[in-house]
Amino acid sequence: MLKAVAVLPAGKRATVAETAGTAVLAHDERHLRRKAITLSDGGRILVDLPEPVLLSAGDGLVLEDGRHVVIAAAVEDLLEIVAHNPLHLCELAWHIGNRHLPAAIEADRILILRDHVIADMLRGLGAELREIAAPFTPMRGAYSGNGAHHHEERQYLLHAAQT
Repeated sequence: MLKAVAVLPAGKRATVAETAGTAVLAHDERHLRRKAITLSDGGRILVDLPEPVLLSAGDGLVLEDGRHVVIAAAVEDLLEIVAHNPLHLCELAWHIGNRHLPAAIEADRILILRDHVIADMLRGLGAELREIAAPFTPMRGAYSGNGAHHHEERQYLLHAAQT
């Protein structure tokens, strides 16, 4: 089984010729350090990184042979939260954040994983909710490395220098 040993940030992704496949992972599956994952074509790789990482859609995993596996966000069951106005959206975002829920916050909506208890709370706050299925790419937290892949990029560069 091939081993993934480093992360390649989305902006530095490989060309098609260097790509070994795609791994479609749910939000909670994209936080990993050492784990076997299955690619879209059924192949498997072992992710073996020096420390845990939170992968984003578009990132790549660098394999021992120099090829890359592209990370894609899986379609998940979500709640689309729509507010009456921008201030109401901010209030809803505050309540979601106060419960430490992963959320994708956009200009006119918020997406969270489906949760009937949170749905009831949001309806009680006047939100309009729709159940949808879509890729889930929530915002990263303030303490998650500033959204940058500084460590991962350093690991990729170290790996590239060794090969």
